[in-house]
Amino acid sequence: MDRTDHAKELFAPLGPSYERYASALSYGQDPRWRRFLVSRIDAGPGDRVLDVATGTGAVARELVRQKACAVVGVDQSREMLAEAHRLADGRIELIEASAESLPFADGEFDGLTFTYLMRYVDDPAGTLQELVRVVKPGGTIAGLEFGLPGGVWRLPWEVHVRAVLPGAGLAYGRGWREAGSFLGPSIRNHYERWPLADQLQAWRDAGLSEVASLPMSFGAGIVIWGRKKT
Repeated sequence: MDRTDHAKELFAPLGPSYERYASALSYGQDPRWRRFLVSRIDAGPGDRVLDVATGTGAVARELVRQKACAVVGVDQSREMLAEAHRLADGRIELIEASAESLPFADGEFDGLTFTYLMRYVDDPAGTLQELVRVVKPGGTIAGLEFGLPGGVWRLPWEVHVRAVLPGAGLAYGRGWREAGSFLGPSIRNHYERWPLADQLQAWRDAGLSEVASLPMSFGAGIVIWGRKKT
């Protein structure tokens, strides 16, 4: 099974409980990371922003709240999109589509966000180039991913992903045991095949300038952002 199909299978049962449990299992940090992600986007009323891997639409709703812009949310999981439809307002359009082949014209959006995406695609650098393609020159792009803490924070992180997440997932049920057991190995594998320095270089190679990153919550999350060259 390829990464895309595995992601569809993994997230299919999680939609109705996703935001509640994602917040609980990150000790309340996931919503904070998403708010900071949105703060990196240079957009306002009259602008149109694409939110890729929108899931249940948490970032899309935060974009509307912070920026008062119109948002198009894209995800490959129709089950997650069903929950996003339930929670969305009239300024959010939701479309089932793949991040690896977006159904939009070059330069169609004023900005773009994506969340927890690159671990689920076979060609992260190629996918990043596809995301950049649909943003106007001068537009901002920001992405959120789980981080891999170092130093004294690595041991508590390992305890969390090896014991706490699978155990909590077993208690939550409805697919959370599989998600909890999958997360730690998925994050380690992601940074083995695509270290942070390589990620930042891939952003520059994709045509982005002013590339910056910020580890959050002792490195458990990381936000990267940049601006498409004009």
